[in-house]
Amino acid sequence: MSEYVAMKGKIARDWRDILLIAIVNSSRVPMLPDIRLAIVINPDLPLGLIANTAGAIAIGLGARFPGLAAQSLADREERAIDISSNMPVPMLQADADTIRSLLLKALSQLGERAIVPFPAFARSLHDYREYEATFPGRDLSQEAIDGLGIAGPSKWVKSLTGSLKLLR
Repeated sequence: MSEYVAMKGKIARDWRDILLIAIVNSSRVPMLPDIRLAIVINPDLPLGLIANTAGAIAIGLGARFPGLAAQSLADREERAIDISSNMPVPMLQADADTIRSLLLKALSQLGERAIVPFPAFARSLHDYREYEATFPGRDLSQEAIDGLGIAGPSKWVKSLTGSLKLLR
């Protein structure tokens, strides 16, 4: 690329400069100043379902708060990667009844927060459109919840999850 490209007040001379400018600018995604997150999983699930539940919940948390991971880093050879998370993600354990109770308590919190449940019935649905169509007819207070992700003010997250053990 021989021409210069101007981006956010900087001049890029080739693709490496463009990549580095994009990396710097992508890290400027707004996020709560005092955020904490946690994922709570039912430890009675088989290992594969635990991994699937945690992965799906993490995608939901990241979609709600892109600043949790919307950043790239480059090594000294300028190989860029997307980061997985810019903060700890504690994986906690609780049985299905406790997770459902946490979900219902969490839903009373208003404001900037993310609440991402993984209801057990979702496993039988293999197309998001089915899930979207089925969900309004469900009552989460009556459903088994396999996992729950929450993100929001530290005090709120601690109040919900402070007594839970790490998933091991």
